[in-house]
Amino acid sequence: MSVGSEPSSTERTSGHLPLDLASLDADYYSANCHKWLCAPKGAGFLYVRRELQRDVHPLTISWGYKGDDPAFVTRHEKQGTRDPSAYLTVPTAIEWQRERDWDVVRERCHELARRARNELGLEGVTPDSKDFFRQMVTLRVPKDAPPDLKERLYDEHRIEIPVFERRDDRFIRPSFQGYNDAADLERLRDALAALL
Repeated sequence: MSVGSEPSSTERTSGHLPLDLASLDADYYSANCHKWLCAPKGAGFLYVRRELQRDVHPLTISWGYKGDDPAFVTRHEKQGTRDPSAYLTVPTAIEWQRERDWDVVRERCHELARRARNELGLEGVTPDSKDFFRQMVTLRVPKDAPPDLKERLYDEHRIEIPVFERRDDRFIRPSFQGYNDAADLERLRDALAALL
């Protein structure tokens, strides 16, 4: 989606990159909007290709539900008492990002992630390419890294970052959003240098 254009009914931003569901030609697509789109938690969407919508029903139903109603939206609106405020903010979040030239912000965040991949002294698990990562990147930590690395990063440096295991390896996943800048990357680099 280009900045300043009005999104069509199937064109939205997923936060990391523009998302045009029509050109993607997906049968089904769902996503949360709370992280990269900057909407509140609980905001998300489900896209179902029109010819498949009759077979998709909500897991929770309530009064007024008619399972044979052909209208996809109508069937999914009858889910009982709930707070709609989170998903009502999504159009405002899209507009807020458009007004702030969010494509430029995404590029800046990708550059921070790319720098993290190349400057933290850790092994990247993907090539240095937008085809493999955008605003977050996974890096392998050394075998001799402290077992409590995640906790120490937070307790000693106030850095919240995922540290996770896969088989015999451990990884960190730096991610960058619009509120991050180069100073955050430098803090992470200094903290890792002290702990590793």
